[in-house]
Amino acid sequence: MNRRLQGMVTALMAAALWLSASGAKAETEVDVALVLAVDVSRSMDPDEQELQRQGFMEAFRSPQVHDAIRNGMLGRIIVTYVEWSGVDYQAVVVPWTIVESPESAVKFAEGLGNTPIGRVMRTSISGAIDFGVKLLDKTGVEPIRRVIDISGDGPNSSGRGVVEARNEAVAKGITINGLPIMLKRPSGFGDMENLDHYYRDCVIGGEGAFLIPVRERQQFADAIRTKIIREIAAVPAEPLIQKIQADAPVNCLEGERRMYRWDRN
Repeated sequence: MNRRLQGMVTALMAAALWLSASGAKAETEVDVALVLAVDVSRSMDPDEQELQRQGFMEAFRSPQVHDAIRNGMLGRIIVTYVEWSGVDYQAVVVPWTIVESPESAVKFAEGLGNTPIGRVMRTSISGAIDFGVKLLDKTGVEPIRRVIDISGDGPNSSGRGVVEARNEAVAKGITINGLPIMLKRPSGFGDMENLDHYYRDCVIGGEGAFLIPVRERQQFADAIRTKIIREIAAVPAEPLIQKIQADAPVNCLEGERRMYRWDRN
């Protein structure tokens, strides 16, 4: 074989290997790796927990969500659904699942409908964030973006400080979004008047982070669908909570201090 022919063969082999590697990499890339971390602490009434679960199921059955996935740069995401409460309770309800079609999105929703909802004491947002970070290290794919989606009805009351957990996750390039659930007026231990302000200052963070408060039961499905569409499509969100001069600073340790006083008594 002359040198010219040998050079052409070598170049073709290199091109074939490059194309093969590129194709393999493309198959493992996704637009976003999304952890849906859902509060199941006992402060949530059973009907509220059911509304929350149904809201996520309806979202993944929604044509709008299907369109958001299809219109992404790669047209597919990977998502997992986790229930959490105290620092020692985080349960994967649906494991990492590639969603790249309406059929796979509906299958993910059906997976949610096949599992009972847990109810456990305490609220550890920091534990949910830490668990989400660990899950994001084990997707088996290469996401363009990594997002933890926290929904809950109270402040962090167990585990380490929520700001510390949030800041460590953000430092790794992870975005944390929030769905503060504010269906009931504060009436006792663990309740917080301005939970949306707490989520704004103490929970969410990272590039493009946003929150959507839920104040009415009929808002659940729409709020969850809107949030997931924004997370999938990386749509810049207009501030849903406008800072005003009269806003009092939020104490990010308030939940932990309340639990400390409770345990002391």
